[in-house]
Amino acid sequence: MNHIATGILIDKDGKLLAYLRDDKPSIPFPNHWDLFGGYVEDGETNEEALVREVQEELGCNLKDYSFYKDYECLKGDDHVNVKHVFVAHIDAKADDLTLYEGQELRGIPLEEIHEYKWANILGVILDDFVKDQAN
Repeated sequence: MNHIATGILIDKDGKLLAYLRDDKPSIPFPNHWDLFGGYVEDGETNEEALVREVQEELGCNLKDYSFYKDYECLKGDDHVNVKHVFVAHIDAKADDLTLYEGQELRGIPLEEIHEYKWANILGVILDDFVKDQAN
């Protein structure tokens, strides 16, 4: 089973940093919103994968982050994976950052996450996160 390190990145205004995936039929979940992160490579820890992927995709060097939860994603044979979800606060706004992968970077108020079409099970993960923040 594939392992994916995923970051719930919160900007300095308290907004969720997310990006719109490319609109290419050849990729999983084209034109869906996604969180930053990616596949854990052989010999790499989940934390190392998170730091590497955020650096590659957003140009940020993550230093402070915390583990949130693991999720098993069992939808569709091509997309079965375990998502290792972390939370980090970024001392910048979406407008201050450069996106290196995808169509668009956006800072999304947490109360507006239901207005977006999320890749894979990210909508469920974000629902859980928002509920946990309220408690």
